[in-house]
Amino acid sequence: MSTAAEHIAATEAHSAHNYHPLPVVVASADGAWVTDVEGRRYLDMLAGYSALNFGHRNARLIEAAKAQLDRVTLTSRAFHHDRFAQFCTELAELCGMEMVLPMNTGAEAVETAVKTARKWGYRVKGVPDGQAKIIVAADNFHGRTTTVISFSTDPEARADFGPYTPGFEIVPYGDLAALEAAIDANTVAVLMEPIQGEAGVLVPPAGYWAGVRRLTSEHGVLFIADEIQSGLGRTGRTFASEHEGVVPDMYVLGKALGGGVVPVSAVVSSAEVLGVYRPGEHGSTFGGNPLACAVALEVLAMLRTGEYQQRATELGDHLHHELALLTGSGAVTTVRGRGLWAGVDIAPGHGSGREVSERLLGRGVLVKDTHGSTIRLAPPLVISKEDLDWGLDQLREVLSA
Repeated sequence: MSTAAEHIAATEAHSAHNYHPLPVVVASADGAWVTDVEGRRYLDMLAGYSALNFGHRNARLIEAAKAQLDRVTLTSRAFHHDRFAQFCTELAELCGMEMVLPMNTGAEAVETAVKTARKWGYRVKGVPDGQAKIIVAADNFHGRTTTVISFSTDPEARADFGPYTPGFEIVPYGDLAALEAAIDANTVAVLMEPIQGEAGVLVPPAGYWAGVRRLTSEHGVLFIADEIQSGLGRTGRTFASEHEGVVPDMYVLGKALGGGVVPVSAVVSSAEVLGVYRPGEHGSTFGGNPLACAVALEVLAMLRTGEYQQRATELGDHLHHELALLTGSGAVTTVRGRGLWAGVDIAPGHGSGREVSERLLGRGVLVKDTHGSTIRLAPPLVISKEDLDWGLDQLREVLSA
């Protein structure tokens, strides 16, 4: 197969149709750019939904992976290995926490957070067995497992996958009064995203995140921050929670933790919370494997410099300034986001989010639509200002056509 059309036809014939990707077939990549099988280059303004915060094939991460490939890649958790303790120690320190439970994918980490909160509720808080409740926000996206889609409000994520897992209550995102009214004696946790990514990069009202922290502390409820997309530099801080001075009881991390090289996720919390586990109660064959730890350790080293957070702040300010100008053109109704992350609502008459994404593809820019009229922009934090401006120029051209 040498053409994009041939690759796409074979994919359609032999792959389940659980995605509707844009018609581009990537063959190689470097930094913020990818090249397709026919030699065309595209500016990646999605960065693997923030998994590629440090760009494609970041030299430091690739070298870390190569060095580990020559040593050992997997032991399972049946044995110790020499990268595990350092990874757990350094990730806990970055988060200001005490303990780490490594997994692989973001959905696995969310499942782990749910199990942890329930076990903590029964063993520490004293909730009656089988009665633990977790409060979540409407329009959330935490993954695709059966349990996680049980508390989704997205019909596409839920339809035909029931029966659903009980034990969750959904409240409107950004509504502190609704959250407080939902908390009762059996509530063990509040699980939310500091910025809702899949929903269109929705930033809650000022003070909301700090308000969630206050309510959960007052009621003895765990505050779980899903920072899988928002964390690790994307918003200009190591964690998006920092914008309101909030430290949750538990971080759920993934995506950029593996640098776009290997899947790495983790739940990070206190010894009181993660200390509820006993051997055999939860695990993962690949979770915390040597290759994953080696790459993630390099990610942590890069984050400690503050360089990437600063780039996300400075380039993010520029991004949002330029996008705000589009709202005055009539082609864009709303722009939301923080740092190098934006949701752009396309005005009626200028095309759907999918149509705008396809037109940008034709001009060499990769973005992704969501919820009909919205496109998401999340370029790698290593993107140059010149490349960012070029990508924004293409967006302006597409919207003015």
